[in-house]
Parts: sequence; C-alpha cells; structure tokens
Amino acid sequence: MKLVIRRYLPADQNRLIEILKFSTPEFFHPREKADFVQYLSKYLEDYFVIESDAVVVGCGGINYLPLYGEARISWDIVHPEFRSKGIGSTLLKHRLNEIKGGKIPVSKVVVRSSQKAFHFYQKFGFTLVHSQKDYWAPGFDLFELEMAI
Repeated sequence: MKLVIRRYLPADQNRLIEILKFSTPEFFHPREKADFVQYLSKYLEDYFVIESDAVVVGCGGINYLPLYGEARISWDIVHPEFRSKGIGSTLLKHRLNEIKGGKIPVSKVVVRSSQKAFHFYQKFGFTLVHSQKDYWAPGFDLFELEMAI
C-alpha cells in the first residue's frame, strides 16, 4: 500500500463527503455533514488528503490561532475500510511535523474530538483537558486534548 499525502483540492470535496458518510453515525452525527461542507468552503487553512494507491482514503487539517499560540487539528476522517492500517497515524504525524515546521509559531496543539476517538490522540501524547456531554450532538461528547510543542 503506497500512501501519499497532499494538499486538499476543491475537486476532492465529493470524495471527502462520501468518506464522512461512511463514518456516520459511528464517529460523526448526521448533522455534522453541513458543518464539514462549511468548513471546506470557508474555514480550512492547511488541509490534507491521504491517498492509498491513488485513491483518497482520509483527510485532516490544521487551523491556527496565532493570538493564543496554538494550532488545532481539525476534521480527521479515515474511510472505514482503511482504519487500523496506520493511515490516521501517518496523517497526524504529517500535520504535527507541519506545525513544528513553523509556518506560524505555536506553543501547543489542540484537538477537539469525541469519546469515540480521543484515545487515538492520547497515544500521541495529547492530554485531556476538558470534556462536555452532548457537545457535538446528542451522544457525541466533546473531548478537548492538548499537547505542548
């Protein structure tokens, strides 16, 4: 399996929405689709897709809050058929390297996830700092984690 990470292109949007659909409702609430589409059209800063053998199988981004000296990991999604194959890890490591590369100086990385995925980030050294029940939608709690860099 040959993995390639590249920057998101608007032509990728339909494939990413399809991957989100396959991850709903296990990892995302159905109403989050509209939020994701809005993110892709208005709020993305550094966003990447990961391809396996030239097929997009996942995505994830970085947003910067320079005023607070932080970068945020955003909208991580991996197609269910490609989970547990190191794709999410590869994509996260790529973004952490991008952040450490210094496009914008930051002292911490924040990720806001749910109870369904926060353990993944803990494996990389993120520490839970806050949680809130039913934040994203009913049954989808907020788990906010941080890592100093």
